[in-house]
Parts: sequence; structure tokens; C-alpha cells
Amino acid sequence: MEGTIDKAKNYNRLIYIVGTVLAIAVGVIYITPKIDMSDTWMDYLPAVNATINGTVSLLLVLGLVFVKQGKIEAHKKTMMASILMSALFLLSYVTYHITHESTVFGGEGTIRYIYLFILLTHILFAMIIAPLVLITFTRALSERFDKHRKIARITWPLWFYVSITGVIVYIMISPYY
Repeated sequence: MEGTIDKAKNYNRLIYIVGTVLAIAVGVIYITPKIDMSDTWMDYLPAVNATINGTVSLLLVLGLVFVKQGKIEAHKKTMMASILMSALFLLSYVTYHITHESTVFGGEGTIRYIYLFILLTHILFAMIIAPLVLITFTRALSERFDKHRKIARITWPLWFYVSITGVIVYIMISPYY
């Protein structure tokens, strides 16, 4: 049991470091001058990011179905794929935003308020999802399945919301790129 607690402490340190680095990195990309890469392959990254988010959404649903069916190995593989795809998304997202200015939503009236609500809740939950995913993952790695299940009930719906609203935000803003 003591080895498990030591592993958890090491994981927690890593989670705090990763969470802090991610928050700083994403904040920095919005305040630093952009490296102009317009009219290059990087212009396609928002569509790639939406595709990745859609894929993560599907993987999350599959992972949930597998665990409910007791298919633990399939669940593990699917959730690992979700984590890897989310990491790929993050790299692509940062790459795009260090090379392009943010796109402004051009809709007016009610649709603008709907867009802003979705965007703001997406951003809020996106800020907390990486540490939650890592905590949930490390609890599974540490074989602390009671604690894993407990936090997964919070992590899964938030992660799903972030991934699916990422697609929705892209669809809503894509006419303005």
C-alpha cells in the first residue's frame, strides 16, 4: 500500500507541473506576437483540431460503453487513445495559435450569445480538464480503482463536453476564418 501512496504523490507532482505548464503556455500564446504562417498548411489546423475533438468524443463514448460492459482491456485502450488524441490536439492547438491571430465570431443577435456561452463554458472546462484527466488516469495506473471510478464520474462528462463543444465552436466560427 505504501508504494501505491508514493506513486500517487509522484503522479500528483507531475500533474501539478503539467497543469501549470499548460496554463502558462496557453496564456502566453494569446499575448505574444504571432509568427505569420498564413497561407500555409497551418491554415487547416482548426479543421484538424475539430476532427481530433470529434474523434476524442467518439472514443470517450466507446470507453464508457466498454467499461459498462465490463470490457476493461478495451476500455483501457480506448481511454489511452483518448488521452493521446487530446495531447495531439493540444500540440496542434498551440501550433495554430502561435502562428495565427484569433478569429472573431461574426454572428449577431441571439446566435452570438449562444456562441459566447458555448465558447466561455468550453474554455472554463478546458482549463480544468487536463489535470482531471491526469488524476483519473494516474488513479487507474496506481490501481486505485475505487478512487478512479469516483473522479471518472466527474472527469468523463466534463471531458466529453470540452471535446464536443470544441467541434461546435469550430462549426460556428468556421465561416469567419
